[in-house]
Amino acid sequence: VSFTRLISLQGADVFCVSSSFHRSSVVRLFLFTAINMPPVFAYWKIRGLAQPARLLLNYVGEEFEDKQYEQGDGPGFSTECWTSVKFSLGLDFPNLPYYIDGDIKITQSNAILRYIARKHNLLGENEKARVDVDMMLDNAMDFRNGVVRMCYNPDYKKMVKEYADGPLPGLLDGYNKWLSKRKWFAGDKVTVVDFPMYELLDQHRLMLGDTVLDKYPKLKEFMTNFEALDKIKAYMASPKFMKRPVNNKSASFK
Repeated sequence: VSFTRLISLQGADVFCVSSSFHRSSVVRLFLFTAINMPPVFAYWKIRGLAQPARLLLNYVGEEFEDKQYEQGDGPGFSTECWTSVKFSLGLDFPNLPYYIDGDIKITQSNAILRYIARKHNLLGENEKARVDVDMMLDNAMDFRNGVVRMCYNPDYKKMVKEYADGPLPGLLDGYNKWLSKRKWFAGDKVTVVDFPMYELLDQHRLMLGDTVLDKYPKLKEFMTNFEALDKIKAYMASPKFMKRPVNNKSASFK
């Protein structure tokens, strides 16, 4: 029996048999393949904006394809591996990261996190928790944006020292006080916001050393509790877990 290529779906080829095979069998084969394909989560081959979603997907136990685009080496730092396919994926607003789950195609990192969290009841169990999730997700993005500007700046070493001596202690103190009234960032149960907050605090440990959190016992307790979650612990011990790089090849801090 001969096979012909039918379609490429979410990066995987779907084949059907020649026309001598009954058409209904082709349809069944196509539907079976489409239904059983895992979601695709795609980003650069770095932690960056992707790591919170990778942590979340492993925590909820979802099988997924972790598709990674690799930036070229300097001095050119080519992004052609991404730009050459960027407008061919059916994304309404093509960007990285993206998440394709059947006919659901999402860009924007927080939209992806919310989508996954909504499927697994991790957006908060009551209105107060849901408000805290929304507020802290935006706080986490502000926290990240302040850091990433430094990481890609040629004056990174100077800027990170000024950051550590200037605004950082106030930010960490605020998060520490917030956690003095709750175990997790939106209450007594894990929610989606704990994943970007963990990642950002861990990136600060990588940038400034493990002692950066020593004056903030609630933050240290949060980090310990997060890393002790069974599925997180297993993921971090697996070869799938990415320790470095945090940022792309064009960054000053990787």
